[in-house]
Amino acid sequence: MPQENPEISADDLATRVWQELTRAPHDRHHEWRTPVLATQGIAASGPQARTVVLRHADAVSWTLCVYTDARSPKCSELQTQPLAQLIFWSKRLHWQLRVSALATVELEGEQVNAAWERVRQSHAATDYVSPMPPGHIQPARQSIKPDPGDLASTHHLAVLSFKVNSMDWLALRQDGHRRARLSPSGSLLWLVP
Repeated sequence: MPQENPEISADDLATRVWQELTRAPHDRHHEWRTPVLATQGIAASGPQARTVVLRHADAVSWTLCVYTDARSPKCSELQTQPLAQLIFWSKRLHWQLRVSALATVELEGEQVNAAWERVRQSHAATDYVSPMPPGHIQPARQSIKPDPGDLASTHHLAVLSFKVNSMDWLALRQDGHRRARLSPSGSLLWLVP
């Protein structure tokens, strides 16, 4: 039976969770900056999980944003089956957050262009101009780092936007764990941890 928790309200918990999420993309040391993204995979490959970098979080629209190489398998997986989960863990807070979301893959357009303009000035820009796609078999002992001049050429940056459907929050505490499910509508259900 779900228990009431008088220590925190639905609004307070949602506000606190979104404070951490919106801070993470701007703080290189924030543990929620690098969540695990889980997708359903394609055909026989089964479920797939990998660490990604959180680039943006919007508490008003309940959306999260990640950049990736447009040729990576996660793009085709999410285009085939857009349901995904992002898993965040913070040792500092002793919080786990499981986010269920509907993904949108942007391969071109205004959002991608704006993201590329931000990324192209950074060291990470080389990740999106590689001549070979992620996961491609690389010849032994051969680097395929792109030439810095390639940064002006075509890039392969894609923007993954995640519209959050629900969040499962778990706080590990010595005096008893707490767990709740939050939704964009503002509802909160206290769950047995």
